[in-house]
Amino acid sequence: ITYFSPLLNCRHFCNDTQISEFILLGFSEEPELQPVIFGLFLSMYLITVFGNLLIILVVCSDSHLHTPMYFFLSNLSFVAICFTSTTIPKMLWNIRTQSKVITYEGCITQIYFFLLSAVLDIFLLTVMAYDHFVAICHPLHYTIIMNPQICGLLVLVSWIMCILNSLLQSLMMLQLSFCTNVEIPHFFCDLSQMTQLVVRCACSDTFLNDTVIYFAAAILGGGAFTGIIYSYSKIISCIRRISSTQGKYKAFSTCASHLSVVALFYCTVLSVYLSPASTHSSQSNITASVMYTVVTPMLNPFIYSLRNKDIKRALRRFIGMASLKCQLTSG
Repeated sequence: ITYFSPLLNCRHFCNDTQISEFILLGFSEEPELQPVIFGLFLSMYLITVFGNLLIILVVCSDSHLHTPMYFFLSNLSFVAICFTSTTIPKMLWNIRTQSKVITYEGCITQIYFFLLSAVLDIFLLTVMAYDHFVAICHPLHYTIIMNPQICGLLVLVSWIMCILNSLLQSLMMLQLSFCTNVEIPHFFCDLSQMTQLVVRCACSDTFLNDTVIYFAAAILGGGAFTGIIYSYSKIISCIRRISSTQGKYKAFSTCASHLSVVALFYCTVLSVYLSPASTHSSQSNITASVMYTVVTPMLNPFIYSLRNKDIKRALRRFIGMASLKCQLTSG
Protein backbone atom coordinates (compact mmCIF):
# COMPACT_ATOMS: atom_id res chain seq x y z
CA ILE A 1 0.00 0.00 0.00
CA THR A 2 2.83 2.38 0.83
CA TYR A 3 4.43 1.69 -2.54
CA PHE A 4 1.29 2.52 -4.51
CA SER A 5 0.21 5.49 -2.41
CA PRO A 6 1.72 8.19 -4.75
CA LEU A 7 -0.16 6.69 -7.68
CA LEU A 8 -3.40 6.47 -5.68
CA ASN A 9 -3.01 10.05 -4.49
CA CYS A 10 -2.32 11.16 -8.03
CA ARG A 11 -5.46 9.46 -9.31
CA HIS A 12 -7.48 10.95 -6.48
CA PHE A 13 -6.15 14.38 -7.39
CA CYS A 14 -6.89 13.84 -11.07
CA ASN A 15 -10.49 12.88 -10.39
CA ASP A 16 -11.22 15.66 -7.90
CA THR A 17 -9.33 18.61 -9.40
CA GLN A 18 -9.85 20.50 -12.64
CA ILE A 19 -6.55 21.84 -14.00
CA SER A 20 -7.07 25.43 -15.14
CA GLU A 21 -3.59 26.39 -16.33
CA PHE A 22 -0.16 25.08 -17.34
CA ILE A 23 3.38 26.40 -16.99
CA LEU A 24 5.45 26.82 -20.16
CA LEU A 25 9.07 26.49 -19.04
CA GLY A 26 10.39 27.98 -22.29
CA PHE A 27 14.09 28.34 -23.12
CA SER A 28 15.82 29.57 -20.00
CA GLU A 29 14.99 30.69 -16.48
CA GLU A 30 17.96 33.06 -16.26
CA PRO A 31 16.63 36.65 -16.02
CA GLU A 32 19.55 38.20 -17.94
CA LEU A 33 18.77 36.06 -20.99
CA GLN A 34 15.09 37.02 -21.20
CA PRO A 35 15.62 40.39 -23.01
CA VAL A 36 17.94 38.68 -25.52
CA ILE A 37 15.39 35.91 -26.20
CA PHE A 38 12.59 38.47 -26.45
CA GLY A 39 14.47 40.65 -28.94
CA LEU A 40 15.61 37.70 -31.05
CA PHE A 41 12.19 36.11 -31.38
CA LEU A 42 10.41 39.43 -31.87
CA SER A 43 12.78 40.19 -34.76
CA MET A 44 12.26 36.77 -36.33
CA TYR A 45 8.49 37.04 -35.92
CA LEU A 46 8.33 40.47 -37.57
CA ILE A 47 10.55 39.30 -40.44
CA THR A 48 8.31 36.25 -40.91
CA VAL A 49 5.07 38.24 -40.92
CA PHE A 50 6.21 41.11 -43.14
CA GLY A 51 8.24 38.89 -45.50
CA ASN A 52 5.42 36.42 -46.13
CA LEU A 53 2.83 39.20 -46.27
CA LEU A 54 4.93 40.91 -48.92
CA ILE A 55 4.97 37.69 -50.99
CA ILE A 56 1.16 37.48 -50.75
CA LEU A 57 0.68 41.12 -51.76
CA VAL A 58 3.12 40.82 -54.68
CA VAL A 59 1.46 37.64 -56.02
CA CYS A 60 -2.03 39.15 -55.70
CA SER A 61 -1.10 42.50 -57.30
CA ASP A 62 0.94 41.23 -60.26
CA SER A 63 -1.03 39.54 -63.05
CA HIS A 64 2.13 37.84 -64.34
CA LEU A 65 2.19 35.78 -61.13
CA HIS A 66 -1.39 34.52 -61.39
CA THR A 67 -0.22 30.98 -62.05
CA PRO A 68 -0.67 27.75 -60.04
CA MET A 69 2.88 27.84 -58.65
CA TYR A 70 2.51 31.32 -57.18
CA PHE A 71 -1.05 30.62 -56.07
CA PHE A 72 0.28 27.76 -53.93
CA LEU A 73 3.20 29.93 -52.80
CA SER A 74 0.86 32.67 -51.56
CA ASN A 75 -1.14 30.05 -49.64
CA LEU A 76 2.09 28.68 -48.15
CA SER A 77 3.07 32.21 -47.08
CA PHE A 78 -0.32 32.70 -45.41
CA VAL A 79 0.05 29.41 -43.53
CA ALA A 80 3.60 30.40 -42.50
CA ILE A 81 2.22 33.56 -40.86
CA CYS A 82 -0.48 31.55 -39.06
CA PHE A 83 2.04 28.86 -38.05
CA THR A 84 4.36 31.36 -36.35
CA SER A 85 1.51 33.41 -34.88
CA THR A 86 0.22 30.33 -33.09
CA THR A 87 3.22 30.10 -30.75
CA ILE A 88 5.50 33.16 -30.79
CA PRO A 89 3.12 35.96 -29.63
CA LYS A 90 2.18 33.98 -26.51
CA MET A 91 5.84 33.29 -25.75
CA LEU A 92 6.73 36.97 -26.20
CA TRP A 93 3.81 38.00 -23.98
CA ASN A 94 4.95 35.62 -21.23
CA ILE A 95 8.49 37.00 -21.36
CA ARG A 96 7.21 40.59 -21.35
CA THR A 97 4.92 39.98 -18.34
CA GLN A 98 7.45 37.67 -16.63
CA SER A 99 4.81 34.96 -16.50
CA LYS A 100 4.93 31.41 -17.85
CA VAL A 101 1.26 30.63 -17.46
CA ILE A 102 -1.08 29.52 -20.22
CA THR A 103 -4.70 28.65 -19.48
CA TYR A 104 -6.15 25.20 -20.15
CA GLU A 105 -8.43 26.63 -22.84
CA GLY A 106 -5.52 28.59 -24.35
CA CYS A 107 -3.40 25.44 -24.44
CA ILE A 108 -6.05 23.38 -26.24
CA THR A 109 -6.64 26.26 -28.68
CA GLN A 110 -2.91 26.50 -29.35
CA ILE A 111 -2.73 22.76 -30.02
CA TYR A 112 -5.63 23.02 -32.49
CA PHE A 113 -4.17 25.88 -34.55
CA PHE A 114 -0.62 24.54 -34.32
CA LEU A 115 -1.68 21.18 -35.75
CA LEU A 116 -3.81 22.88 -38.38
CA SER A 117 -0.95 25.07 -39.58
CA ALA A 118 1.73 22.36 -39.39
CA VAL A 119 -0.21 19.71 -41.34
CA LEU A 120 -1.48 22.29 -43.83
CA ASP A 121 2.13 23.35 -44.41
CA ILE A 122 2.98 19.73 -45.21
CA PHE A 123 -0.01 19.38 -47.55
CA LEU A 124 0.85 22.56 -49.45
CA LEU A 125 4.46 21.45 -49.88
CA THR A 126 3.10 18.20 -51.33
CA VAL A 127 0.74 20.03 -53.69
CA MET A 128 3.65 22.24 -54.84
CA ALA A 129 5.73 19.11 -55.52
CA TYR A 130 2.88 17.78 -57.67
CA ASP A 131 2.72 21.13 -59.48
CA HIS A 132 6.46 20.91 -60.28
CA PHE A 133 6.00 17.31 -61.43
CA VAL A 134 3.27 18.28 -63.91
CA ALA A 135 5.21 21.35 -65.13
CA ILE A 136 8.39 19.37 -65.87
CA CYS A 137 7.08 15.94 -66.84
CA HIS A 138 3.90 17.02 -68.67
CA PRO A 139 4.58 20.59 -69.89
CA LEU A 140 2.21 20.39 -72.87
CA HIS A 141 -0.73 19.42 -70.66
CA TYR A 142 0.18 21.67 -67.74
CA THR A 143 -2.50 24.33 -68.29
CA ILE A 144 -5.17 21.64 -68.71
CA ILE A 145 -4.17 19.57 -65.67
CA MET A 146 -3.42 22.50 -63.34
CA ASN A 147 -6.46 24.62 -64.19
CA PRO A 148 -7.84 27.10 -61.62
CA GLN A 149 -10.62 24.73 -60.54
CA ILE A 150 -8.16 21.90 -59.77
CA CYS A 151 -5.80 24.25 -57.93
CA GLY A 152 -8.62 25.62 -55.80
CA LEU A 153 -9.91 22.11 -55.11
CA LEU A 154 -6.46 20.89 -54.00
CA VAL A 155 -6.16 23.74 -51.50
CA LEU A 156 -9.75 23.32 -50.30
CA VAL A 157 -9.33 19.58 -49.71
CA SER A 158 -6.09 20.27 -47.84
CA TRP A 159 -7.86 22.76 -45.55
CA ILE A 160 -10.78 20.39 -44.87
CA MET A 161 -8.55 17.42 -44.01
CA CYS A 162 -6.33 19.52 -41.74
CA ILE A 163 -9.31 21.08 -39.94
CA LEU A 164 -10.84 17.65 -39.31
CA ASN A 165 -7.53 16.23 -38.06
CA SER A 166 -6.91 19.17 -35.71
CA LEU A 167 -10.47 19.00 -34.41
CA LEU A 168 -10.18 15.27 -33.72
CA GLN A 169 -6.84 15.61 -31.91
CA SER A 170 -8.07 18.55 -29.81
CA LEU A 171 -11.31 16.82 -28.81
CA MET A 172 -9.40 13.73 -27.76
CA MET A 173 -7.05 15.88 -25.69
CA LEU A 174 -10.09 17.24 -23.84
CA GLN A 175 -10.85 13.70 -22.62
CA LEU A 176 -7.56 13.44 -20.71
CA SER A 177 -7.11 14.30 -17.03
CA PHE A 178 -4.02 16.19 -15.89
CA CYS A 179 -2.32 15.88 -12.53
CA THR A 180 -0.31 18.13 -10.21
CA ASN A 181 2.62 18.31 -12.64
CA VAL A 182 1.49 21.01 -15.04
CA GLU A 183 4.95 22.09 -16.22
CA ILE A 184 5.48 21.79 -19.97
CA PRO A 185 9.20 21.72 -20.90
CA HIS A 186 8.57 23.70 -24.09
CA PHE A 187 7.72 27.22 -25.28
CA PHE A 188 4.29 26.14 -26.57
CA CYS A 189 1.68 23.44 -25.92
CA ASP A 190 2.98 20.55 -27.97
CA LEU A 191 0.69 17.54 -28.43
CA SER A 192 3.36 14.98 -27.54
CA GLN A 193 4.43 16.94 -24.45
CA MET A 194 0.83 17.13 -23.25
CA THR A 195 0.29 13.37 -23.51
CA GLN A 196 3.57 12.80 -21.67
CA LEU A 197 2.26 14.92 -18.80
CA VAL A 198 -0.63 12.49 -18.44
CA VAL A 199 1.60 9.43 -18.72
CA ARG A 200 4.00 10.63 -15.99
CA CYS A 201 1.25 10.57 -13.37
CA ALA A 202 -0.96 7.86 -14.90
CA CYS A 203 -3.97 10.17 -14.73
CA SER A 204 -5.62 8.77 -17.86
CA ASP A 205 -5.14 6.02 -20.37
CA THR A 206 -3.49 7.60 -23.41
CA PHE A 207 -3.52 4.47 -25.58
CA LEU A 208 -6.34 5.72 -27.82
CA ASN A 209 -4.77 9.19 -28.07
CA ASP A 210 -1.38 7.73 -29.01
CA THR A 211 -3.01 5.42 -31.56
CA VAL A 212 -4.82 8.31 -33.24
CA ILE A 213 -1.67 10.48 -33.20
CA TYR A 214 0.48 7.77 -34.81
CA PHE A 215 -2.24 6.81 -37.28
CA ALA A 216 -2.73 10.45 -38.36
CA ALA A 217 1.03 10.95 -38.63
CA ALA A 218 1.38 7.82 -40.77
CA ILE A 219 -1.57 8.61 -43.05
CA LEU A 220 -1.25 12.41 -43.36
CA GLY A 221 2.46 13.01 -42.81
CA GLY A 222 3.69 9.75 -44.30
CA GLY A 223 1.30 9.97 -47.24
CA ALA A 224 2.35 13.54 -48.00
CA PHE A 225 6.04 12.68 -47.74
CA THR A 226 5.54 9.69 -50.05
CA GLY A 227 3.82 12.00 -52.55
CA ILE A 228 6.80 14.40 -52.48
CA ILE A 229 9.31 11.56 -52.92
CA TYR A 230 7.31 10.08 -55.81
CA SER A 231 6.96 13.45 -57.55
CA TYR A 232 10.67 14.19 -57.34
CA SER A 233 11.66 10.69 -58.43
CA LYS A 234 9.67 11.30 -61.62
CA ILE A 235 11.10 14.82 -61.95
CA ILE A 236 14.68 13.55 -61.67
CA SER A 237 13.93 10.87 -64.25
CA CYS A 238 12.57 13.52 -66.65
CA ILE A 239 15.50 15.88 -66.06
CA ARG A 240 17.99 13.11 -66.84
CA ARG A 241 16.36 12.66 -70.25
CA ILE A 242 16.83 16.34 -71.15
CA SER A 243 19.70 16.61 -73.66
CA SER A 244 20.85 20.22 -73.14
CA THR A 245 22.72 21.31 -70.01
CA GLN A 246 20.84 24.60 -70.00
CA GLY A 247 17.52 22.77 -70.06
CA LYS A 248 18.56 20.57 -67.15
CA TYR A 249 19.69 23.60 -65.15
CA LYS A 250 16.44 25.46 -65.85
CA ALA A 251 14.33 22.46 -64.82
CA PHE A 252 16.34 21.89 -61.65
CA SER A 253 16.32 25.59 -60.68
CA THR A 254 12.52 25.47 -60.80
CA CYS A 255 12.54 22.90 -57.97
CA ALA A 256 15.57 24.09 -55.97
CA SER A 257 13.70 26.53 -53.73
CA HIS A 258 10.93 24.06 -52.96
CA LEU A 259 13.41 21.28 -52.24
CA SER A 260 15.28 23.53 -49.80
CA VAL A 261 12.11 24.27 -47.83
CA VAL A 262 11.04 20.59 -47.84
CA ALA A 263 14.45 19.42 -46.64
CA LEU A 264 14.65 22.03 -43.87
CA PHE A 265 11.11 21.41 -42.67
CA TYR A 266 11.10 17.61 -42.74
CA CYS A 267 14.60 17.15 -41.32
CA THR A 268 13.84 19.27 -38.25
CA VAL A 269 10.37 17.76 -37.73
CA LEU A 270 11.71 14.22 -37.95
CA SER A 271 14.57 15.04 -35.58
CA VAL A 272 12.03 16.19 -32.98
CA TYR A 273 9.34 13.53 -33.24
CA LEU A 274 11.20 10.39 -34.37
CA SER A 275 14.36 10.56 -32.26
CA PRO A 276 14.28 8.52 -29.03
CA ALA A 277 13.72 10.68 -25.96
CA SER A 278 16.90 9.34 -24.36
CA THR A 279 19.13 10.68 -27.12
CA HIS A 280 18.43 14.39 -26.62
CA SER A 281 17.62 16.83 -23.87
CA SER A 282 14.58 19.06 -23.65
CA GLN A 283 16.73 22.04 -24.71
CA SER A 284 17.88 20.31 -27.90
CA ASN A 285 14.26 19.34 -28.55
CA ILE A 286 13.20 22.97 -28.18
CA THR A 287 16.02 24.15 -30.44
CA ALA A 288 15.00 21.71 -33.17
CA SER A 289 11.37 22.81 -32.77
CA VAL A 290 12.41 26.44 -33.30
CA MET A 291 13.85 25.44 -36.67
CA TYR A 292 10.56 24.27 -38.15
CA THR A 293 8.16 26.54 -36.21
CA VAL A 294 10.10 29.82 -36.58
CA VAL A 295 13.16 29.61 -38.82
CA THR A 296 11.59 27.79 -41.79
CA PRO A 297 8.56 30.15 -42.07
CA MET A 298 10.97 33.10 -41.76
CA LEU A 299 13.21 31.80 -44.55
CA ASN A 300 10.34 31.06 -46.96
CA PRO A 301 10.25 34.56 -48.53
CA PHE A 302 14.04 34.63 -48.94
CA ILE A 303 14.31 31.12 -50.39
CA TYR A 304 11.52 31.69 -52.92
CA SER A 305 12.54 35.22 -53.91
CA LEU A 306 16.36 35.32 -54.06
CA ARG A 307 16.66 32.92 -57.02
CA ASN A 308 13.31 33.67 -58.62
CA LYS A 309 13.48 36.30 -61.37
CA ASP A 310 9.69 36.62 -61.63
CA ILE A 311 9.32 37.35 -57.91
CA LYS A 312 12.22 39.85 -57.97
CA ARG A 313 10.74 41.66 -60.98
CA ALA A 314 7.32 41.75 -59.34
CA LEU A 315 8.87 43.01 -56.08
CA ARG A 316 10.58 45.87 -57.91
CA ARG A 317 7.30 46.81 -59.62
CA PHE A 318 5.39 46.55 -56.34
CA ILE A 319 7.91 48.68 -54.42
CA GLY A 320 8.01 51.18 -57.28
CA MET A 321 4.21 51.47 -57.30
CA ALA A 322 4.11 51.80 -53.52
CA SER A 323 6.75 54.56 -53.48
CA LEU A 324 4.95 56.39 -56.32
CA LYS A 325 1.67 56.29 -54.36
CA CYS A 326 3.46 57.62 -51.29
CA GLN A 327 4.92 60.50 -53.28
CA LEU A 328 1.54 61.36 -54.81
CA THR A 329 -0.13 61.21 -51.41
CA SER A 330 2.51 63.36 -49.71
CA GLY A 331 2.56 65.79 -52.63
